[in-house]
Amino acid sequence: MRALLQVGRDGLLSKLINGSLIVAGACLLASCAGRGGSVPYEPQGFMAPDFQAEPIASANTPIGALDALQVSVFQVEALTGEYQVDESGQIDYPLLGMVQAQGRTTEELGKALASGLSQRYLQAPKVNVSIKERAKQKVTVEGSVNQPGVFEVTGPTTLLQAVAMARGTSREANPSRVVVFRTIRGERMAGAFDLQDIRRAKAADPVIYGNDIVVVDGSRARALYSDLMNSIGLLSVLRPY
Repeated sequence: MRALLQVGRDGLLSKLINGSLIVAGACLLASCAGRGGSVPYEPQGFMAPDFQAEPIASANTPIGALDALQVSVFQVEALTGEYQVDESGQIDYPLLGMVQAQGRTTEELGKALASGLSQRYLQAPKVNVSIKERAKQKVTVEGSVNQPGVFEVTGPTTLLQAVAMARGTSREANPSRVVVFRTIRGERMAGAFDLQDIRRAKAADPVIYGNDIVVVDGSRARALYSDLMNSIGLLSVLRPY
């Protein structure tokens, strides 16, 4: 009987030891899965991308490329109508020609149109601009997330929200290393961010723009990350301006 008890204790002890080793190994791996890599964290030069990837906008943010605008001029029906912002960020407006709309608020564009019309054609025109429809943008979230894919967004979007759309990080993810790939001034660039710091309010939650590619580090992300890095080269890795 004592022999049986001894065998049982030895078996239990063996399981406990093996379990401890597994936990220790997991902790060791976790300690290694922190910050790192050649991509700089939160670089100053990680600005808004080129016009084809304008920020996802709300009613209080500037007009973006491909937005549909409604322009109304009081008592002047010929100048009232819907206008589409083109890829260069301009609208083709009667009498004034091409007018820059992208980057301006609706109020700023209304004042610009009123100023242009008052200089040549109308006396103190009353111009009102509103956004009839925001251009839909797409963001790609890949790597160690639960549901990678391309997501359509129409409102202000941050990195945390983009990862949430992919159903969050997976079990093997390294949330301390998330790389965002973006085209800035015609050049493909990358910047790294730490989700852990963002969640703890130690770092700002950066804005994600249309056409951005978000890659969460982890075992499933290694090959994809390597391919993307090879496509842009080390010289194009984001650097401060």
